[in-house]
Amino acid sequence: MATRSSFCFQIIIIFLCGTVCSTDISCKNEAGEPVDWFVIYKLPRYKIGEIGSGVDYMYLDSSVGSWQLSKFMVNTSQGALGNTLNQIYMGRAYKSNSSVYALYNDGPPILDYIQGYGHTKGVLLFDRSQGFWLSHSIPHFPSFPERGYLYPSSGKVNGQTALCVTYHYDQFLRIAKQMVYLYPRFYNCSVPAAFMADVPQLAKLCEGSKPPLASDKRVEQLFSLQGDKFVSFVKSEHFVDDIYTGWVAQALDADLLVESWQRQGHELPSNCSLPKHAMNIKRIRLPGSVPFQSHCDHSKWCVSRAYEDQVTCLGDLNRERAQMWRGGGLVCTFNPLIYKAFRQVVDWYIGC
Repeated sequence: MATRSSFCFQIIIIFLCGTVCSTDISCKNEAGEPVDWFVIYKLPRYKIGEIGSGVDYMYLDSSVGSWQLSKFMVNTSQGALGNTLNQIYMGRAYKSNSSVYALYNDGPPILDYIQGYGHTKGVLLFDRSQGFWLSHSIPHFPSFPERGYLYPSSGKVNGQTALCVTYHYDQFLRIAKQMVYLYPRFYNCSVPAAFMADVPQLAKLCEGSKPPLASDKRVEQLFSLQGDKFVSFVKSEHFVDDIYTGWVAQALDADLLVESWQRQGHELPSNCSLPKHAMNIKRIRLPGSVPFQSHCDHSKWCVSRAYEDQVTCLGDLNRERAQMWRGGGLVCTFNPLIYKAFRQVVDWYIGC
């Protein structure tokens, strides 16, 4: 017979697990709690004598309402990125047969660059209930599961962004089809046998093979766990055009202001040759931070120039000529909170 003290202990354990031991896979906020989505904007490392160490970042989700400077640093396992990815590392999801995971990056940690893959970076983790899709702009990230959470020193120099969205299981069947066009470099992944019939595309990518394409690009509507709409635009290397000008601006019927890594001599100029235009952002000013130039910012995102369009997209590709021949994509949203956060940081852009 259980003693009164052991019974009370069991009640305490049940109570604690009901509040902090949730097994549902999801994006996690700064406190480690599940959220529908979050965005981070890592600040670049400024010159000696100026503020900014290259590991500070701004955080946004639906509960905070506007950009907040995180009290954590991106190179620690605390904070939204660490809390989210620790479901793979600490949760040992990479050793489980009950969930699918994939780490992908055209510049993976440790391994060399290999030509032919899409210019895309991210993480998938889901089970038959739900999971998250984290897309980001950070080369050599994240680390292999056995190594735990590590942030690359090379990722401190430039600005970076990451978007995490929590989805129901059925949405990952749609995301799997998008991955074929991205052709990501899966450098660490697992698709257990029980999932192969549902997501055969991920199984093939995980094996290192490339599934056939039905066209050169694809668009898919996705809905987050809480019902927020996101639109995934993906193109293969066979769609030889600037994704912003040649497709997304026209499809969304909106003039776009585009922030991407603008290396001198490589950038595409602002383009107003089509009905809807794509114009380069040249300077960013996040709340409370020093303004920085686009050549110091490795992130890739865009917003509609007109406030009434409320379009924000985060993605994979820079506006440069070489990336017209690369696979990659954008995840777009019409969320007014996300739009306001990004539109207000546009400090200077180049019109046509």
